[in-house]
Amino acid sequence: MAAFACHIRRNDIVLVCAGREAEGKKTGKVLQVMPGKALAVVEGLNYIHKCLRKSQDRPKGGIIKKEGPIAVANLMLYCPHCKDGVRVARERGADGKAGRKCKVCGHSFDG
Repeated sequence: MAAFACHIRRNDIVLVCAGREAEGKKTGKVLQVMPGKALAVVEGLNYIHKCLRKSQDRPKGGIIKKEGPIAVANLMLYCPHCKDGVRVARERGADGKAGRKCKVCGHSFDG
């Protein structure tokens, strides 16, 4: 499976626009992006329960809550000026590096 150019990166603030977490316009910070699988882990969203077996660290075992991955297609970049999830345009700057900007207000997300 080939990797694709993802519209979100680690440490971006994103808004969930579809799926189980979409109601209530929830936002969070991206902790990890898996472009090969088109998934992202977002802080505070899509909690899963994981059962852990007994070990020296956890003598009783237990159940922990942790963030699970969300499909990248269900996430939109959150624009601080528009106060909403926005589509992203890619453009080259004067230095030749590709950057991302908001299609609504033109806010630059990279630098």
